[in-house]
Amino acid sequence: MGRVLVLGGARSGKSGYSEELIAGQANSPDKVRYIATAPRRVNDREWDERIAAHRARRAPQWHTVETADVAAELRRDRDAPTLVDDLGTWLTAQIDARQAWDSGPTALDDVLDDLVSAVCLYEGPLVLVTPEVGMGIVPPTHSGRMFRDLIGVLNGRLAEKCEKVVVVIAGIPLPLK
Repeated sequence: MGRVLVLGGARSGKSGYSEELIAGQANSPDKVRYIATAPRRVNDREWDERIAAHRARRAPQWHTVETADVAAELRRDRDAPTLVDDLGTWLTAQIDARQAWDSGPTALDDVLDDLVSAVCLYEGPLVLVTPEVGMGIVPPTHSGRMFRDLIGVLNGRLAEKCEKVVVVIAGIPLPLK
């Protein structure tokens, strides 16, 4: 299987598809590593419900790592069947950590390079879940446009390095590469 990039819009089914894909690559369910990138939010019931739904779908034997340092985690164990869900929340955390919402996309060049490098060095089955936001409306704010542009650049760079690229629309996976 190698490296697989799974793109899709909100509620497209990309996470569920990715979970099935990585489960099929593990010799045993307890060998799957799930890297969850969503940061905790205070007083956000809807967000908590989204996270709970993701947790409920995961096999209980999977090893879950909640981190915003995806590159370091990928380098820690480079051959375990791994699912990263998702790069949109990871990117948001990176922008927040650098307080870069107003500074522009070049403030993230090093962190994008680091992630792409870690993905390239990964030796085991790897599924990366990421939002496809470039098909929607142009965001009315600078920060929204910056996020859209950065995730688009990151998705393109990762698609180039992954052996397989799939877009999920309305729950239907469509192979692109």
